[in-house]
Amino acid sequence: MTEHAVLIRQIKSLPQEYLGEVTDFVAQLKRRKLEQVPESMLLSEATLAREWDSEEEDRAWDAL
Repeated sequence: MTEHAVLIRQIKSLPQEYLGEVTDFVAQLKRRKLEQVPESMLLSEATLAREWDSEEEDRAWDAL
């Protein structure tokens, strides 16, 4: 049985009153993962914005 299947089985066996806590915990894990954005991505954001925020780029994407 995979870890995913084991986790699903454990969640299904929980009393209803604990499901909110499980949901909150999963949301916290997701937030923490999003907060770990590599610094290089943040540093390159302004440079990329200059390239991507142009009428030429908008026209290229309009065709898709």
